[in-house]
Amino acid sequence: MNKFPGKFKNKVIIIIVPVIILISFSFASVPASRDFQLTRNMDIFFSMIREISLFYVDDTEPEKLIENGIRGVLQGLDPYTTYVPESERENYATMTTGRYGGVGALIRQVGEFVMIIEPYENFPAQKAGFRAGDIITGINGESTKGLLVNEVSELLKGQPKSKIEITVQRKGETEPVTKELTREEVKIDNVAWYGIVEEGIGYIQFNGFTENAHLEVRDALRELKGNHGAKSVILDVRGNPGGLLMEAVNVTNLFVGKGEEIVSTRGKVTQWDHTYRARNKPHYPDIPMVILTGRSSASAAEIVAGAVQDLDRGIVVGQRTFGKGLIQTTRQLSYNSQLKITTAKYYTPSGRSIQSMDFSNNDAISYIPDSLINEFRTKNGRVVFDGGGIMPDIEITETRPAPILINLYTGNHIFNFATWYASENPSISPPSSFKISDEGYIDFIDFLEKEKFDYQTQTEIHLNQLINSAKQEKYYEISSELFTELKEKIQQDKNQDLKTFKDDIKALLREEIISRYYFQKGRIEASLEGDPAVEKAIELLKNRLLYNSILDGTLIHAENKNQDDFLVSGRLTRALQNQISC
Repeated sequence: MNKFPGKFKNKVIIIIVPVIILISFSFASVPASRDFQLTRNMDIFFSMIREISLFYVDDTEPEKLIENGIRGVLQGLDPYTTYVPESERENYATMTTGRYGGVGALIRQVGEFVMIIEPYENFPAQKAGFRAGDIITGINGESTKGLLVNEVSELLKGQPKSKIEITVQRKGETEPVTKELTREEVKIDNVAWYGIVEEGIGYIQFNGFTENAHLEVRDALRELKGNHGAKSVILDVRGNPGGLLMEAVNVTNLFVGKGEEIVSTRGKVTQWDHTYRARNKPHYPDIPMVILTGRSSASAAEIVAGAVQDLDRGIVVGQRTFGKGLIQTTRQLSYNSQLKITTAKYYTPSGRSIQSMDFSNNDAISYIPDSLINEFRTKNGRVVFDGGGIMPDIEITETRPAPILINLYTGNHIFNFATWYASENPSISPPSSFKISDEGYIDFIDFLEKEKFDYQTQTEIHLNQLINSAKQEKYYEISSELFTELKEKIQQDKNQDLKTFKDDIKALLREEIISRYYFQKGRIEASLEGDPAVEKAIELLKNRLLYNSILDGTLIHAENKNQDDFLVSGRLTRALQNQISC
């Protein structure tokens, strides 16, 4: 009989024994007809791990093999069912609480180093004087060269009140800057910004559903109504990925009457079947409201939008939401690990599921086909549909930004100019009044010339492919003059782009520069100017006849508004870049 070599023996036994014990308890509830097959395959799996540990040509890590096996099992399910080992529990907790110990900054990978994109206002990094654009070159005396952004983030995080030394290289300075910071508990607010966007109309940007999110919304509304005279409100959940189910229920309860159904859940196990109703009297039962949604509004954000729409409590404006109608529950496993498992689907008050993808077939993942989409009715009898997210009452069509805008942003040209601008100007006027002058735009064009800015359009890419094909097929010589003329014409058009898209580029510059002085709140306020979705919401809230006619169903179709301008403002910032909090 084979035995484990000494270096594997303890590792394998420690892992396999508790897993087998766990499995044996699990099998107690499995029907007898399936019990043998499950036991047989589990025995095969652990026999395989043993043989790999004994005989594979190189050293292996049994813990890693089994963890990979666990993740392999979960790959056959939906992407929201995940294994959380003990080492990742803290990060998982941050997702539900919005709290972690760290220095308070947004960072991004730039080449072999990591750059500070935005220090959070009134947190250690900002209080220590670190700025957007600083390159982190060392942590606690050790070089960070070659470390990935998630690795640097883990080094920067730690217990509140613990010390950390950070070294950065700042553009325009020859010597590195080193400072010692004391980590603090960093709280990511669910309400990122609120204010008055038009006389009597309040606006709340709502980015998450972590603990006590409804209290943040309640307090923002109280401030807007009590101190700023807001008589109606815009609740913006574009980009909100969701979070805690009960926070979605509690946020909705701020606006709908006690006892109203907000969402229901149904799963395979009846204990997950539940109808969630408003438990309290609403704080704001009559305030007219518009909810702004986007393609990345998901989960809890969709619960709120779906309930408000089904109960005819407000108007939904924007794009169809993501369509995540699956509920996850955390189950404790042995050795402080966890399983986040999908246990139910949720349904809006009208009875519709908004789950957009079907994961039930392990061999293929598909969207809900049109033939299976069903019609439902809101409280006032308006027609709504299931089969994929919440379709807004008024859709704001979305188009892709011009290539020059994407290249200016992803190439860090906007970011770098804002960094230079902040180094030359110690202060600017408030976000509501700051503008990019024509002289400032000329400075930007001069800046691009120094950076030798260039980019390749799709037209150029296709033309080069055509030229290569022409050369291979011996047609190039015949039409070489035509090809040369086309290339010159395209280059001229690219130079013209800086004039054609001047207003859009100015909007990007304005937002980025304002963030250097007024941080995230300033960036958000700046991004609202010229936002078609916000403008449409204001129009609806100012025209009470139009607002009521949509909710009572007498106005079925409303004019759509193009969203070209909006795509070059705040959403482009997060959509195109891999950024992590630390």
